[in-house]
Amino acid sequence: MYSKTVMDHFRSPRNVGVIENADGVGEVGNPICGDMMTIYIKVDEDHIKDIMFQTFGCGSAIAVSSMLTEMARGKSIEEAKTITNKDVAEALEGLPKNKLHCSNLGADALQMALKDYEDRKAGITRPESRRQEETHEHSHGEKCYCPYCDTEIMESATFCKACQSELEEEHH
Repeated sequence: MYSKTVMDHFRSPRNVGVIENADGVGEVGNPICGDMMTIYIKVDEDHIKDIMFQTFGCGSAIAVSSMLTEMARGKSIEEAKTITNKDVAEALEGLPKNKLHCSNLGADALQMALKDYEDRKAGITRPESRRQEETHEHSHGEKCYCPYCDTEIMESATFCKACQSELEEEHH
């Protein structure tokens, strides 16, 4: 069962679209469940002045993207860095256990956009999107995490001891 907040953000998503000449772009995807998110940010005086998203995926992924953009808008870069997947899920008044991975994608996309902004500001250029269809990119490195509680787990794990969840999906 979805909360009223999730349904509101799914039915009337905020901040949908592309920011041309964005100051930072973060793109993540999980081809296993089909969710793909791109977050665009425009920064002025170290604050997120505009933020938009394009998401292709389930209703939870769209709601997460919408809520995430609302949470990050107007925040300083440092404040936005503290937004976690748990914060997004809580702001949505919860997500079904099998959809919590969507909040991970949203937080990851935001963190990637912030890193892209900081890299550009420092004069560091990165190659175009490195996403590969077999993987689920995360901004927190090469480690695997539970899609439900974001606890680090072994890549071969089929059960998360931390949240007692069966891991039927890919969990990178």
